Amino acid sequence: MTHRLTADEARRIAVRAQLLDADRPGDVVEVAEQLGYIKIDPTATIAPAEHTLLWSRIGWSYEPGQLSKAVEQDRLLFEFDGAFRPMSLLPLMLPGMRRWPQRESSRQWLEANAAFRDDVLARLRDGGPLFAREIPDTAVARRGTDGWSGPNQVPHMLDFLSRQGKVAIVGRAGRHRRWDLAERVYPQNLPDYAFDDAERMREERRLQAVGIAKEKSPWTPVGAAGEPATIEGSARKYRVDPEALAALNDDRGGRVAFLNPYDSLLFDRPRLRELFAFDYVLEQFKPRPQRRYGFFAHPILMGDRFVGMLDAEVDRTREELRLGAIHEFVPFDPEETEMVRAELAELGEWLGMSVTGLD
Repeated sequence: MTHRLTADEARRIAVRAQLLDADRPGDVVEVAEQLGYIKIDPTATIAPAEHTLLWSRIGWSYEPGQLSKAVEQDRLLFEFDGAFRPMSLLPLMLPGMRRWPQRESSRQWLEANAAFRDDVLARLRDGGPLFAREIPDTAVARRGTDGWSGPNQVPHMLDFLSRQGKVAIVGRAGRHRRWDLAERVYPQNLPDYAFDDAERMREERRLQAVGIAKEKSPWTPVGAAGEPATIEGSARKYRVDPEALAALNDDRGGRVAFLNPYDSLLFDRPRLRELFAFDYVLEQFKPRPQRRYGFFAHPILMGDRFVGMLDAEVDRTREELRLGAIHEFVPFDPEETEMVRAELAELGEWLGMSVTGLD
């Protein structure tokens, strides 16, 4: 059976799956379990991505220390490939890690640097946890700089070994990662799945996180997870999470949310365009004259629609959240204006700063 959904229903499913409806989640782990990952990015016009993403879900009760505790003390989350992920996903990722790398150039680099690899593992075994800067670069084959990393090969090797499940990030000091052997970071006696079974379960988790996704989407690969669906006005085929579909009648209402530009709701641009009629472009890397909304403007979600962009920046010297502009796609009515202002006040309170530029 193919489910036939209205555009409103599809949007409500997507918003609720991303924990952006009126019923806020209770803690960091609940958010990570549902979303599958919490993106890490240091750009902090307001706050780093991992913290604004969590604040936009949990609200005023979220404190950054809750995230570090879940990762470094409770071991309920782990850092991998630029995101914090729930530990429940690790058994589904390990079969793919054992097959990594698939790319021939990566295999050749690892083979040429076998002694370097063994040296890194030995140093972590004897002296870990360690920062990358505490490990000598003894590489024979070298990867070129890519604009994000320098000539030091140690970060490359640590990244490769983490993708193979041999080393893991145990914690951070600011933006610097501390590494150790994976066997001392990850839980032992995890379930052992065959590759195909693990991939199928990962597809189910991806669909759970988004609620509804296009079939064969490279942005949100969900395979045959869920059930087939169509959306009015679209000829495309979708997959919908049965649990999200069953909860459609439980209308919890909507709210205002300011989304970090790296928020997971924004990731699948084609779906964003089709479901929300929102053609989002991050202007961070555009020259100033070509920016319409601002360097790192945050999309404003109101209920199940994107209504504008928030251009704001923290002034840490004056301890102010300085409002550059609220760009309204369609002029707000008085109630909508009040809702956005109330959310700004909540944001300022969470940051411990006054909000300036409202008038």
